[in-house]
Amino acid sequence: MKIIISVPGRFHLFNLAQQLLKRDYLLQLITSYPKFEVKKYNIPKDKVSSVLIKEIMFRGWQCLPEFLKNIYNPQYLIHQIFDYSACCLLKRADIVIGGSSVFLKTLRKAKKFNAITIIERGSSHILYADEVLRDEYKKYGMKMKSTHPKIIEKEIKEYEEADYISIPSSFVKRTFLERGIDEKKLIQIPYGVDVSDFKQIPKIDNVFRVIFVGGMSLRKGVHYLLQAFYELKIPNSELLLIGSFNEEIRPFFKKYEGSYKYIGHISQKELYKYYSQGSVFVIMSIEEGLALVQPQAMACGLPVICTTNTGGEDIVREGKDGFIIPIRNINALKEKLLYFYENPEICKQMGQSAKKRVSFGFSWDDYGNKIIQTYKEILNKKK
Repeated sequence: MKIIISVPGRFHLFNLAQQLLKRDYLLQLITSYPKFEVKKYNIPKDKVSSVLIKEIMFRGWQCLPEFLKNIYNPQYLIHQIFDYSACCLLKRADIVIGGSSVFLKTLRKAKKFNAITIIERGSSHILYADEVLRDEYKKYGMKMKSTHPKIIEKEIKEYEEADYISIPSSFVKRTFLERGIDEKKLIQIPYGVDVSDFKQIPKIDNVFRVIFVGGMSLRKGVHYLLQAFYELKIPNSELLLIGSFNEEIRPFFKKYEGSYKYIGHISQKELYKYYSQGSVFVIMSIEEGLALVQPQAMACGLPVICTTNTGGEDIVREGKDGFIIPIRNINALKEKLLYFYENPEICKQMGQSAKKRVSFGFSWDDYGNKIIQTYKEILNKKK
């Protein structure tokens, strides 16, 4: 079994490449990363084909002033350049896997080689994602940096033409089924997490500390968490926000100033220290495929409150490891936060239950075993 992966950037597909390499199934990794960067992930240079022009163009555009970015968005052009380049570099293989929206030309060439083609989609169906996020920005009178319509059109064609679509959660699966995708076409396997990087250490105070880790954005639902915590006014409590700052969240930071602590980005290697000082982890995302901060927090002994749109329902057991609530539901969030505050022993018990939950079955090796077994079954069907 020889497998090729085509991905602009890295995402979880470098983890997949590592898993394939361990078992001698990786034939080629096509990426926009330079070979010396890929080597840091223990993937040998002879397995790597680099499309550097994509990375140069994208990073150059990101460095432009905001007003210039608004004049011209080369998003679709950059996607096309990567796809065309990957198509030219593609070798013959049994299975070819590609990141969504940058795979159509490569997919079609792979089919000419009689390879099985698999789209990797880390988020919900692109039409659902576009719709739910448009609604969110409209609700607050903000302009959304929307996906280029040609990218949406291209990705829909990829869904139609690929043999399979690989997704990480039940939430994502529902969005595909609702839009008419055949269930037999979907491969649902949750991503792994390196729990060795996330260990629980003793909490040094008795503050009821609510923790969120991720980008400060509307997509992540940070504004709902800010409002809920502000309105509860829990004694001896703290809301700790960790992650990159997005300008769109500034009005909410200003509105709830004094009711939270924001410390910016923290490296993955250091995050466990902050998780361990928490009482509960909260993520109110409007849309994402599978937020890996959830198992990270669980590995550090935190119960989780998450929305239905985080992929958390496949990891968090309702009432055992935390709670799953609807998106945008501030009252439900306030109710669960108050429950944990008023029942500290139950909060600790659920945190330890969460820790046990992710200690088995959620590593990258577990992910690799499951997905490679699925690839073998797919190939056997073809024979």
